[in-house]
Amino acid sequence: MSIFKDKTLLITGGTGSFGNAVLNRFLQTDIGEIRIFSRDEKKQDDMRHEFQAKMPEVADKISFYIGDVRDIASVKNAMHGVDYIFHAAALKQVPSCEFFPVEAVKTNVLGTENVLTAAIEEGVKSVICLSTDKAAYPVNAMGTSKAMMEKVIVAKSRTVSPEKTKICCTRYGNVLCSRGSVIPLWIDQIRAGKPLTVTAEEMTRFVMSLEEAVDLVLFAFEHGESGDILVQKAPACTVGVLAEAVKSLFAPEAEIKVIGIRHGEKMYETLLTNEECAHAVDLGGFYRVPADKRSLNYDKYFTSGDTERNPLTEFNSGNTRLLTVEEVKEKLLSLEYIRAELENTGK
Repeated sequence: MSIFKDKTLLITGGTGSFGNAVLNRFLQTDIGEIRIFSRDEKKQDDMRHEFQAKMPEVADKISFYIGDVRDIASVKNAMHGVDYIFHAAALKQVPSCEFFPVEAVKTNVLGTENVLTAAIEEGVKSVICLSTDKAAYPVNAMGTSKAMMEKVIVAKSRTVSPEKTKICCTRYGNVLCSRGSVIPLWIDQIRAGKPLTVTAEEMTRFVMSLEEAVDLVLFAFEHGESGDILVQKAPACTVGVLAEAVKSLFAPEAEIKVIGIRHGEKMYETLLTNEECAHAVDLGGFYRVPADKRSLNYDKYFTSGDTERNPLTEFNSGNTRLLTVEEVKEKLLSLEYIRAELENTGK
């Protein structure tokens, strides 16, 4: 962690699952300060007390800033002296964004513009923005707003020297047991003696842990170039397999009830579109999609153009490696949240 030694890191939307994971990873290192920027004072107070209790010797490294990415003045207020930013603030729930799409635009698109504008003005060294697989071939308002967010990120990267401010984007799939995700819901349903509600058993989703999400952001931080979108080569599973794994761990006798697809949901998710694959770079466990840095002058393409492309094709949750029930159980048991819930259940 020497690259973060005595540095100041700002996390927007920092009271969420990602912010908590970063605090758990970084707080006991040589980092100087971690600023949590969010609009919910109750969640900030809960987080403050939690880390004062479990890491009292380093809890004073955390600073809390009330504000909203929609309000650039409050963003600028938290930006002074910041070296690095992890931009995680977003509206993420697919159904709610379907009903309130303009709210998704205000937070995910305009909020990102505010964060990047303030970061460039303040001379922040690196900004890593968190996107989603739903931004690739978007069919819902949440994905569409995140796709536009990515366009803002790439456009902003063209306006500033990477030596001054590097701007990158990470795109990943479902984070297991994150706030608002399906596994905590299923565990609550099991405890209430209700069936596990599944939208469609054959639906596939990428799966990764919060630790892997943090790893992807750190990879982008260390290896990404300004304007890049970085993707981890994540495995996937069907929703039916995921439900069977949770049921096997918590209540083998539980019933699974299919309730049908919700507003704006896809049967499978895409991490790299076919068009992005044309120029994606394979980095081993990750893909890098460089920014298209061409100008608006397309005259030369009337006489010559690119004729070769990368043989890679669309990378989605239907053509990646699909995990079995046992493999999903093993992945779940590696999560602290699942182990704690099993202990609470007496398993």
